[in-house]
Amino acid sequence: MKRLVLVRHAKAEPWGYDEDYSRALTDRGVSDARKVSRALLKLGIIPDLMITSPAMRAIQTAMFFATEFEYPEKSIIKNRLFYEGLSSGELLEIVHRMKENYGSLFIFGHNPAMSSYARSFSRDFSGDMATCSAVVLDFPVERWDQISMRTGELSHLLNPKELPE
Repeated sequence: MKRLVLVRHAKAEPWGYDEDYSRALTDRGVSDARKVSRALLKLGIIPDLMITSPAMRAIQTAMFFATEFEYPEKSIIKNRLFYEGLSSGELLEIVHRMKENYGSLFIFGHNPAMSSYARSFSRDFSGDMATCSAVVLDFPVERWDQISMRTGELSHLLNPKELPE
């Protein structure tokens, strides 16, 4: 089985688009990142590989998750394409090139792309992702290149507003 975990960055400062790249997390964003990462850890859902947009709010979200999972921060891959926006087909190409020893891939990014990815890869997800929500998709395949669109089973949808403090 291969697992794809899509995480929308946590709540960030409400700056304008001129400063969009360097927007930092708010206190609520920090709290939500801890809450969702702890919930995933309790479920035994941990990353083999983490890829993030290089925007400050996405990196900070990924780092809070890494701390909770004891994942080395220096191993988080920053990919500008996740800030600029990829199509679902382009994300599928990236997924197809993953090393087979990775069973669980976490991707941190922005809406509307993250919600679009969740809808494109899942046969069950049809909504939008709230800030710092995580969509966990399981694929009953042996290799990453066997994944196709709309075949992921929605294993978990974690919204920080629905999790206990």
